[in-house]
Amino acid sequence: MQLPEAVAKQIIADHQRRPRHTGALDGVPGVTLDNPGCGDQVTVWADVQGGRIGQLTFSGKGCAISQSSASLMTVALTGKTLPEARALAGQFRAMVMGDAEGTPDLGDLLALAGVSRLHARRKCALLPWRALEQALDTPDR
Repeated sequence: MQLPEAVAKQIIADHQRRPRHTGALDGVPGVTLDNPGCGDQVTVWADVQGGRIGQLTFSGKGCAISQSSASLMTVALTGKTLPEARALAGQFRAMVMGDAEGTPDLGDLLALAGVSRLHARRKCALLPWRALEQALDTPDR
């Protein structure tokens, strides 16, 4: 499933201009990753309480794809249980890599489905998700 191109562009532009859930979380270690090929950088903070993502924030710089992906990720995963978040992350990764069609479960994340056709941009879209994966893979999660 893909959104109409005009809708997808509007969602991406909106999240680039007005990113959601930004800034460090006090007392929560952040995970910073870079994409040296294009200069994207993102730091992700995930506050997990009782097996659920209570707060998920990011900061970063880079292209519209990396920054809107980070913003969309924080909106989609805040409040999810860890299994729900990991399942959604797997669906998103499969869609971006072109291994699977996006499903309605992805919501506005479907705006990034077209990245699957742009091999060089896949890393941009997945950068914040890779940082999240590392943040969630700490021993106490």
